[in-house]
Amino acid sequence: MAAAVTTAHPVPPVEAPRFTIVTAVYNVATYLPAFIASVDAQTFGPEGLEVVAVDDGSTDDSLALLHAWAERAAYPVVVLTKENGGQSTARNLGLDHARGEWVTFTDPDDVIEPGYLAGVDAFLTAEPGAVLVACNLLLLQDRTGQVEDEHPLRHRFRGKARLRDLDREPAYFFGSAPVAFFRRSDVERLGLRFDPAIRPNFEDGHFTGIYLLSFERPLVGFVPQARYQYRKRADTSSTTGSSARDRGRYTTVLRLGYLDLLRRAAADRDGRIPEWLQNLILYELSWIITLQLRAGGSSSSAVAEASDEFHGLMVELTGLLDPEVVDRSPVSRLNQLWRDVLLHAWSGEDWQQSPVQVTHFDRAQGLVRLEYRYVGTAPAEVCVSGGVPVRPVYAKTRDVSFVGRVVLHERSLWLPAGKAIRIDLNGRSAALDTEEPRRGSSVATVPSIRRHLDRHGYREDPEPWERPTVDPEPNAARILRLARSRPVRRVLGRAWVLMDRVHDAGDNGERLFEYLRAERPDINAWFTIRRDAPEWAGLRRRHGRRVVAYGSLRWKLLLLNAEHLVSSHADQPVTAPREITEGLGVRPEWRFTFLQHGVIKDDLSNWLNPKSIDTFVTSTRAEQESIAGDHNGYAYSSREARLTGLPRFDRLREIGARVGVPGRDLILVAPTWRNWLTRQLELGSQERELSDDFASSEFATSWLDLLGSAELARAAADLGLTIAFLPHPNLREALSAVDLPAGVEPFTFEGDVQELFARSAVLVTDYSSMAFNAAYLDIPVVYFQFDRDRVLAGEHVGSRGYYDYERDGYGPVRTELAAAVAAVVESARTRTPAPEYQARIEAAFPERDGRCCERVVAAITESTRKAPAAEPL
Repeated sequence: MAAAVTTAHPVPPVEAPRFTIVTAVYNVATYLPAFIASVDAQTFGPEGLEVVAVDDGSTDDSLALLHAWAERAAYPVVVLTKENGGQSTARNLGLDHARGEWVTFTDPDDVIEPGYLAGVDAFLTAEPGAVLVACNLLLLQDRTGQVEDEHPLRHRFRGKARLRDLDREPAYFFGSAPVAFFRRSDVERLGLRFDPAIRPNFEDGHFTGIYLLSFERPLVGFVPQARYQYRKRADTSSTTGSSARDRGRYTTVLRLGYLDLLRRAAADRDGRIPEWLQNLILYELSWIITLQLRAGGSSSSAVAEASDEFHGLMVELTGLLDPEVVDRSPVSRLNQLWRDVLLHAWSGEDWQQSPVQVTHFDRAQGLVRLEYRYVGTAPAEVCVSGGVPVRPVYAKTRDVSFVGRVVLHERSLWLPAGKAIRIDLNGRSAALDTEEPRRGSSVATVPSIRRHLDRHGYREDPEPWERPTVDPEPNAARILRLARSRPVRRVLGRAWVLMDRVHDAGDNGERLFEYLRAERPDINAWFTIRRDAPEWAGLRRRHGRRVVAYGSLRWKLLLLNAEHLVSSHADQPVTAPREITEGLGVRPEWRFTFLQHGVIKDDLSNWLNPKSIDTFVTSTRAEQESIAGDHNGYAYSSREARLTGLPRFDRLREIGARVGVPGRDLILVAPTWRNWLTRQLELGSQERELSDDFASSEFATSWLDLLGSAELARAAADLGLTIAFLPHPNLREALSAVDLPAGVEPFTFEGDVQELFARSAVLVTDYSSMAFNAAYLDIPVVYFQFDRDRVLAGEHVGSRGYYDYERDGYGPVRTELAAAVAAVVESARTRTPAPEYQARIEAAFPERDGRCCERVVAAITESTRKAPAAEPL
């Protein structure tokens, strides 16, 4: 299967070097030089080091680079080759040839800093009782080369190196083989090898867990000076980056990884599973929760098919976890909701939260919100206000889904605040609590003690890792005094602050602002945008000082006096700008209205639920029900979600009437973006950059093939139409990243996009809510969905919601290029939707009357008025 490759290097092998680096290499020629250079640069003497590099059937230049390294290295480098069999088999082969006292499994696309081995050696010399050494993992951003200390477990490496007994300090669980050093004699004593069946991840945790379970005292050294740079690849091609879509992560890993470790521990220790091991499993489960939250509760088709097996495995797994450990686990990703899921979703018994939480008081509406969770059968519920049983003013039952199944329900009730409130569940009065449940902890750290005692006075300066991401405003006190002054309040008091995105306008925020300036001068309306935005000059020219530069002193004063913040977007720079929350240390008091920039059809609940939205604009009957109705993923009820229509629909309707069907002269191709084709947002920004491989992606080539279709070009010429390309704002760089076919006219969202919609003989999109704009004007739509398996599986933003394109869409859905072109040509000839799609349009929109802005303003205004009285039962 494999053979050692000897080299002509004159360095004689050391009988028992201090360290052996085993590295499993597969198609990493791009990254190997940096890895090799980092090993060469070690300050630790080469006489104490050997490297065993196993090429796992690479098809690039990796093997050649390894041979060249072995020829010139100042220490023995053994190069082995084998057929491709995966990382575990390669590491195991390397272990068979390792001779070092301590062995580690450095990944060949990562980098170790010069003092890495010397730091480990110094610690082991000082602490010979250590059975494992854990090193300090940093994130190396592949795109920028920046090294970030952002790992979720980075707090373990603050201060000096420490030896920790995991049985006494179970919060210091550890499971990463690449950044760990194992005593090789103990590895061989156990006959321990990586299990190649555990894929796509956790082979490291399984190996490390078995190793640590073998010791009566698992003494682990945490060495901050030994710095390991884990490369976060820009192309997400690493094993970690691709494992989220792998069925095995939800089945094999649980069965052969997590459960095997828990069973081993229970068998060896009379059923007592060490707390550190339970914390390790909870940490791994928190990553699955994170993946599911990003996917809105679903994932790829392979993962969906694994749902039953996953939930069956979770029954046994959660049965082995100690409830007290789950409740007090230090894993930060496990908020109380997910602790409740782990404690009760797979128990097979009905459960309801106690006490019921009083979570919100809306002084303006005179309402309080009560919430409780339950698993299984809903409890019989009676709300009592002032001694009288009443119906809640608003009520909502939210479903929490996980890997394709509803695992928990959350009930929220809005009741009048003016009278004594009681809630009876299953015939018994439930206890009420105004404090959120506080999870316990087996350890009290100095930072946690300081945070708890902060309200009582003395607090030292925060440690560097506790500091906010935006430096405190040096003139904060002066700005706050100025904001409260009578002259400022006279101008800015009770302001409505409107915006779209930080760096652009032209959406529902600007449209509503224009309506308010023209029709509602009694409302103190302002608009904000960055001064360097393309629309800044035009907005200032039309509206003068009513347009305020985002981030300026005037903007800060405006937000400090705002009654309403109204935007088409709900990203953090809009809803809770750090310049206010951290720079000035002020908790926002404005009421936030989410105008949206389209019609929601996917499940965005996990993204939107944490946001404090007071008025949530919807446009179609189905969208309203999908958000405000019961048993969906949204936390919002009819109190927040209001069926008004988008403000921009009013102007769209006017333009459409002016242009008319004869004026429709465009075949408008307008695809939406893809999460995997843009780089991660910088903190506090809303501007996305394209990934380096965008031009060669399936997305770019598929849309270019459609735009360049000879059949489409002939039809456009015959019909007197122009082919226009309008990429999503997040893909604005696409116009410079690719060469558009001849005759295709490019457009951006910086122009009058509504004019483009009105001029469209047909709109060609994929999954974009822009189709609703076309439908609003009775313009035909064609959906070109060549990557539907990936997008609709939740790999973009959100996951499939109530909307089915074949059942609910406003035009034909096509996955193949030829069929898509044929559908576009047919729709362009008629310039109106087929009867089937026209009927769907009529059913979707309750009113197309030009009064959307009026209804939105009414909804915002009503959000500050007293709510209707509760009806007696």
